[in-house]
Amino acid sequence: MRLKREFAAFRLALEPLSFYQKFEHLCVLVLTALIAIVIVFSIWHLALKILFSILSSTFDPTDYSVFQAVFGMIFTVIIALEFKRSLLVLAERTNGIVQVRSVILIALLAVVRKLIILDLKQTDALQLFALAAAILALGGVYWMVRDQDRRHREARARG
Repeated sequence: MRLKREFAAFRLALEPLSFYQKFEHLCVLVLTALIAIVIVFSIWHLALKILFSILSSTFDPTDYSVFQAVFGMIFTVIIALEFKRSLLVLAERTNGIVQVRSVILIALLAVVRKLIILDLKQTDALQLFALAAAILALGGVYWMVRDQDRRHREARARG
């Protein structure tokens, strides 16, 4: 009964949209479902990998390469979760504007993941400098977008 009500509410929400907006909404829902499947299997794979490593006595969390591998996999799942959340936010909106803050946040998470899994012994200084520049640039853009959103909220509250 609840599912029937939710489906009816979904149809009512889609009614005022144009054909292309309905198509866009359907694409976002399909992508969300696919990412959810990937996340479930990623968590399952991560859990099995850690469990088998513990059982075979090869799991040493103090070993830097093990730390890199485990936290790299965890950050991959976090990035996928953030991507799925941004798609769900997009699906709830009636206009097709992608949230720039979400895209920047996902990019920041990806760069941080790269820094965590980076082998510092085999990385040259130029690559580290490029990653630091990317983090600074993304952080600056995130700050500007956040500041612009704050100003828009204040302007709407005043007017």
